[in-house]
Amino acid sequence: MTGETAPRMVEAFAHAAGSAAVRVPGGAAGWVGSLTHIHIAPAASYEMEEVSEAVCVAGRGIEGDRYFLGTGTYSPKPDVREVTLIEQEALDALNRNDPPLQEGPLRLLPGDHRRNLTVRGVPLNHLVGRRFRVGAVILRGGRLNFPCRYLEELLGMPVYLPLYNRSGLNCGIESGGVIRPGDAIALLD
Repeated sequence: MTGETAPRMVEAFAHAAGSAAVRVPGGAAGWVGSLTHIHIAPAASYEMEEVSEAVCVAGRGIEGDRYFLGTGTYSPKPDVREVTLIEQEALDALNRNDPPLQEGPLRLLPGDHRRNLTVRGVPLNHLVGRRFRVGAVILRGGRLNFPCRYLEELLGMPVYLPLYNRSGLNCGIESGGVIRPGDAIALLD
């Protein structure tokens, strides 16, 4: 940890969103998705590096990533951010200019959005308060992620509104292990 103040992290199901959702049944079920890309960065603002596998550590994050190291950007509010995910389908929609909130399509590559895991076929908005498996790793959905103006500045692209309500999911790691692109993703409960 190189910053002056350690981030205040909370367990995924202890976060306000996760604790409320975990008691409510429902959401999409019966789907099976896959992990398409893994990215990490050693500190906030550093370029994301794509890796062919990653070691996920329960209660910490992905080895070598800013959230594991405590060198990311943090809100002053307690948060859950051991692993962040985004849907490939959201990136595909931006590439189609859907919704048409800007002058044209936005091409956002998996290394651009600054989430750790890019997934396909996984309804992330349904996973707050849910446990799910990525390969051998079990994640807990803690809260939906918000797009930020910082990402717009970093990319020089108007991504804030197009990513609103589909900017991904912040998770805690319940059970760690190694993950790789191609790993299946499935709901546990």
